[in-house]
Amino acid sequence: MSRPAPCPIYTLRGAGGPLNTLHFSCHGRDTPLLYSGSGKGGIHIWNLNTRRAEKIVEGHSGNSVIWVSTLQETDTLISQGRDMQVCLWDLSEGRSEMVDSVWTGSVGFCQCSTLETSPGNYLLAFAGQQTEEPDSGTGPLLLAGYEDGSLLLWDVTQRSKLSQAKAHPEPVMCLTFDTKRLRGISGSSEKKLSSWMLDRQNNLQLQDCVTMVNPGVSQLCIRGDGKLLASAGWDHRVRVFGWKKLRPLAVLQYHTDMVQSVAFSDHQDPKQRLLAAGSKDQRISLWSIYNEGADTG
Repeated sequence: MSRPAPCPIYTLRGAGGPLNTLHFSCHGRDTPLLYSGSGKGGIHIWNLNTRRAEKIVEGHSGNSVIWVSTLQETDTLISQGRDMQVCLWDLSEGRSEMVDSVWTGSVGFCQCSTLETSPGNYLLAFAGQQTEEPDSGTGPLLLAGYEDGSLLLWDVTQRSKLSQAKAHPEPVMCLTFDTKRLRGISGSSEKKLSSWMLDRQNNLQLQDCVTMVNPGVSQLCIRGDGKLLASAGWDHRVRVFGWKKLRPLAVLQYHTDMVQSVAFSDHQDPKQRLLAAGSKDQRISLWSIYNEGADTG
């Protein structure tokens, strides 16, 4: 007998719009938090103990928030909106004050990315018209997906392209990368996920493909321990795979519209770790999948 399909352990309602992005901040905190960005411009900070929003930040003039993140072990929030702004927020001592912003000049859907280059120093990458890079030193590498289905690897400091691979016939909608295995995976509007790796010469090498039942992936996320991969599907479903062999492990069905974001929590205790999914149906589902193939392919 097959096991019954799992159900979410609880859901969060009241975001007031489609859920575009999710970000956990649980490690090292007494109160585990989940940040969400909605299509109506609201950033909700959810207390996972009370399962309620303890703060709502409005900062993008009602424009869709497409990405939120926090800086490591600080009360600083970064948000990106379709008002072409990336905003920096001070949340310390109960505040919600915008302390800085960057004009991107781009109204697309490409999410930002941050990298801590040294303690307290960060690089921010975003799709925009202008080019501004670090001046010197050994620079980081940046992976980007493009509308023609290509993946490009950039040397940030040298402002040079290191390698390129055609991963999809359609625009790349999402990608994620495992820095320990030097392996990544990307999705588009088609019915497949494409995995790839970097060799020792920093060349992108296409690997396996995963064929799905229905087309369209909004986001991909690898769990922090490198064992699970989750995908947010246009078919209202979340799919969980073993990251090592890309073996399908579970299909999570709850939402009534497109799933637009998935995120794994960063709880210190593995048994507390959660998977969150945000949907166009304005709900966030939270799932406990600690035992769902935690040690398998």
